[in-house]
Amino acid sequence: MSTPKIKGTVEEMLKPYLDDNGFELVDVEYVKEGSNFFLRVFVDKEGGIDIDDCGSISEFLSAKLDENDPISGAYFLEVSSPGAERPLKKADDVAKAVGKDVFVTTYEPIDGLKEFEGRLLSFESGEMLISAGKKQHVVPYAKVASARLAIIF
Repeated sequence: MSTPKIKGTVEEMLKPYLDDNGFELVDVEYVKEGSNFFLRVFVDKEGGIDIDDCGSISEFLSAKLDENDPISGAYFLEVSSPGAERPLKKADDVAKAVGKDVFVTTYEPIDGLKEFEGRLLSFESGEMLISAGKKQHVVPYAKVASARLAIIF
């Protein structure tokens, strides 16, 4: 099964459980590192998640994976928080990040830059307004390669 299909299958398996328990699925990764494969699931909830949350989600998902067996071969299952620098994978994630510090990369230069780090002032009509120092940049969401929350010191 291809990586996108594995990710989709895992998302389908998890969605009812996560919805029923107040969790949000942030991302699913299926990657090879060295000679090992890893299935990583990143979840969050209002107020953050703890080790017990990760354990219960891992137990639920492990049972579902054993039952349906969508992945051939051995792999390690990891369930964790997305961390302080959480990726902003969807437009809804970006909308929730308004007022927070972000780090954004783009596919092509905007105002001569491909990286923007600063406060996300707004996200309207498919455009992010980012305040970086004394400048403000309008970044079209369609040109965003990646975005995440940032910790700026």
